Amino acid sequence: MIVGYAPGGATDLVARMVARHLSEVLGQQVIVDNRPGAAGTVGAELVSRSTPDGHTFLMAASPEVVIAPSVYRKLPYVSTRDFAPVTQVAIGPFMLVVHASIPASDVKVLIAYAKARPRQLNFASGGNGTAIHLTGELFKTMAGIDMVHVPYKGSGPAVADLVAGQVQVMFETIAIAMPHVKTGRLKSLGMATNKRSPAAPELPTIAESGLPGFSGGTWYGLFAREWGSVPEVSPQIIARCEVIAVDG
Repeated sequence: MIVGYAPGGATDLVARMVARHLSEVLGQQVIVDNRPGAAGTVGAELVSRSTPDGHTFLMAASPEVVIAPSVYRKLPYVSTRDFAPVTQVAIGPFMLVVHASIPASDVKVLIAYAKARPRQLNFASGGNGTAIHLTGELFKTMAGIDMVHVPYKGSGPAVADLVAGQVQVMFETIAIAMPHVKTGRLKSLGMATNKRSPAAPELPTIAESGLPGFSGGTWYGLFAREWGSVPEVSPQIIARCEVIAVDG
């Protein structure tokens, strides 16, 4: 199971959860192989060139499958031709988090702070063209602020630098960001969702904090090299992934 991002991010987390369950269902080891780079397209290209024998899968997020065709002039694969969707596994709404040293307790204060310091704040992402990157750019545009984008080869190293204070702002999924919020290393300012999240009901949405209509997030899905190559495996994978999705 190929993951186009460095270990420690949400796509990697989802892949390892699914791989563990699939190993039990299929009776054979499912190995997660991280191939980070170029917003997940390095890993996606590897899968697109793999032998269509039903043994290589891509755990993808939205960037390498949907966003990349719109932001890259040339791609070494065609998503709609080279990948067969097996099932959606999860969705990942984003949370706006900042380093604990930033003197902002909510979105409005952060915007005012950033406006007074153009290009002095850095916002991290898992790579150019990722959903996190584009959500950050949307935030900059709607808020009328200027922050410097710092791309990484996945959310894992990006969050590590955010916690260390090397960058100051980031949009990240709740599963990855919340543990650092609970320890006080990061501060959560708002949810990039239409409604408040049941996982953090006390946290207002960015839309209700002064940027109406703002939202951002991603999804995670399992793809095969081609559908016809896995007629026996796919139904088992679909059934198990549906159970995982329902159980959260």
